[in-house]
Amino acid sequence: MQHYRVDPSLGAELAAFGGRTLGRCFSCGNCTAVCGLSKGDTVFPRKIIRYLQVGLSDRLLESPEPWLCYYCGTCSETCPRDAEPGELMMATRRWLVSHYDWTGLSRRLYLSEVWEFGLLAAIAVFVLALFLVPGWLGLPFGFAAINEAATEHVRLDLFAPTHIVHYGDWALAALLAGLLAINAARMVGFVRKGSAGLHIPLSIWLGKAYHILVHGATQKRWLQCDNDARLKWFTHFLLVTGYGTMLLLVVAFLPWFQRENAEFHWTALLGYYGTLTILGVTLMAMRSRLLKKEQYHKFSHVSDWTFLVLLFLTALSGIVLHLFRLFDVPWPTYVLYVVHLMIAVPMLIIEVPFGKWNHLVFRPMAQYLIEVREAAHARQPAPAPAPRHTHAHVGAR
Repeated sequence: MQHYRVDPSLGAELAAFGGRTLGRCFSCGNCTAVCGLSKGDTVFPRKIIRYLQVGLSDRLLESPEPWLCYYCGTCSETCPRDAEPGELMMATRRWLVSHYDWTGLSRRLYLSEVWEFGLLAAIAVFVLALFLVPGWLGLPFGFAAINEAATEHVRLDLFAPTHIVHYGDWALAALLAGLLAINAARMVGFVRKGSAGLHIPLSIWLGKAYHILVHGATQKRWLQCDNDARLKWFTHFLLVTGYGTMLLLVVAFLPWFQRENAEFHWTALLGYYGTLTILGVTLMAMRSRLLKKEQYHKFSHVSDWTFLVLLFLTALSGIVLHLFRLFDVPWPTYVLYVVHLMIAVPMLIIEVPFGKWNHLVFRPMAQYLIEVREAAHARQPAPAPAPRHTHAHVGAR
């Protein structure tokens, strides 16, 4: 039997991550009863909230259930105590991310605006220095590389050579993927502690791995939620495919996407799709958070706004940059190219491994771990029946 130590500071710690209504809950269970995703052994939010109230931080780390919540808001709308269970689950996910992250940066970024904005600014200044300081880090590009030919027409091949930028994209993608992989592995390790006595063959781990791809690409469990689930799922799907498309263009197709002339190339269509969907969805989300009519947008952490604003500015600066290139305006193109990277690079470095983008990894991982656990339980031999005892009947003499 596993023993767990009570952490009396857990409630206060959660409040720092945005969960300030924990004390209102009196464990009626209404939130679990109305949740369309709470089924079988994976019940929430009540169980998770109870862990928070009691101070069972280890049990919380072992629980994949917080990642099964898509914050449709039904539980919060029907809570008789206005305990906002949906927001408590959101705060729990921030707390979990801070523990999955081995660097400790997620915790600092969630708890300190100075850290968040300071680190974003530091990365932006680093990007700016690459283009301002001649030959810095041995890179032969930037404003110092602009000559007469580059002032008459747009020559990004002189200002930001595609092959060098492409290598930088690969290096950045490898760094972010590595950080995400380490954090996902730590998540698996924590969750596995909760099933320490359960034997899981390698065949189950491999056989259920497709769930990571399926749920990562579709987020289809969201459709089982209430409160206009299909519209919310579709909006989120557009956003994910939008920045997924832009990421693919930058990492895989940059030599065709960043062209030196205004000739049409098919990658431009993907660029238009990615940019327009990001602009549209982020504007809708920011408007909803300002109006606070939707339950899941009534509460906004600083990290929520940072994510939306950076994503919006990245798409906006990208489309304006594209227009300057089409009209062959050299200096505005070069300046905006740097501004675009000063927004996009910090956003990727901060938001992918340490912020909201990692939800796209942890949610499908949680579903995968649950599928693995259920398959392993199904293979366990049935417990032996209890032995039957015969009793001698002693008659009266």
